[in-house]
Amino acid sequence: MQASAAFPENSLASFEKAIRDGSEGIESDVHVSLDGVVIMFHDPSLERTTDMAGLIREKNWYGPDGIEQARTKKEPRQSVPTFAETVELLMKEENRHVLFNVDVKIYNEPKRLFSLMHTIISSHDNWETLLAPRIVLGLWHPKFIAPAKEFLPYCRRSHIGLSPYVARQHFWEGCDAFSMGFDALQTYEGERFRKECKAAGKRLMVWTVNDQRQMMECIRWGVDAIITDVTKAYLEMRASVEVDYAKVDSENGRSFLWLSLWYYTPLQFVRWRLQALYLEKLGGPLASSESISSAASVLPATAATQVHA
Repeated sequence: MQASAAFPENSLASFEKAIRDGSEGIESDVHVSLDGVVIMFHDPSLERTTDMAGLIREKNWYGPDGIEQARTKKEPRQSVPTFAETVELLMKEENRHVLFNVDVKIYNEPKRLFSLMHTIISSHDNWETLLAPRIVLGLWHPKFIAPAKEFLPYCRRSHIGLSPYVARQHFWEGCDAFSMGFDALQTYEGERFRKECKAAGKRLMVWTVNDQRQMMECIRWGVDAIITDVTKAYLEMRASVEVDYAKVDSENGRSFLWLSLWYYTPLQFVRWRLQALYLEKLGGPLASSESISSAASVLPATAATQVHA
């Protein structure tokens, strides 16, 4: 989680606020600068949320024109945090219960990124017990699975995506958890995938859930976690559910699922196909020897003929 409704997204301030609000974990995205600094940032370029422009991978972190000089457009203005700074935050004694879900953007070169991350993680005392078990790598493309096993074998892996088909076919054996878009999971195929995760002991997270009705739906589903920008609102709802489930349930109906075309299965099928094409365009073919062999044992025939987040 982040408290990015109140603070600039992907900032130390948003992470700290989420932790103070009671969040069990924080989530952010990683990119690597030209001079090899791992930074926490959503977009591949800087201009949407900061006063600086340009692709992160083409700019240095250090120097008078470096990314370290950038400040967020949103108040209160913040610097762009590095992965090292975020790890320092998590290693504070009062924060050692907090999980760190790292969204690995597809623009990264896997071995370079994971090697740099390992150097930072392993520089801390007792990192094997105090830090490593709390880090989850969120992977969009299967090309990251093998390098993650090589450089960060101690980190848990999850797939981030929209399509249950992509998740099942390419990530089922390589990941312990799945972080899926809410819209995908409310379809018939999404319901089937939710049941499969529960049966197999796979953790299931849902993103990005800011609407109270969606939050309640996730509670009904019994998912393990949600990713939200309004941490306090979700924690308050969850506490209310524990006190009086029937009342909170009745206050948050399910009719919204039928009132928007966005939730209809045909549209979701189109989105899943477009996502697969997008991943292949940026990261190369989804199929690999590892994912194909894994899929053979877990992919139902009906799903296999129609072709994780």
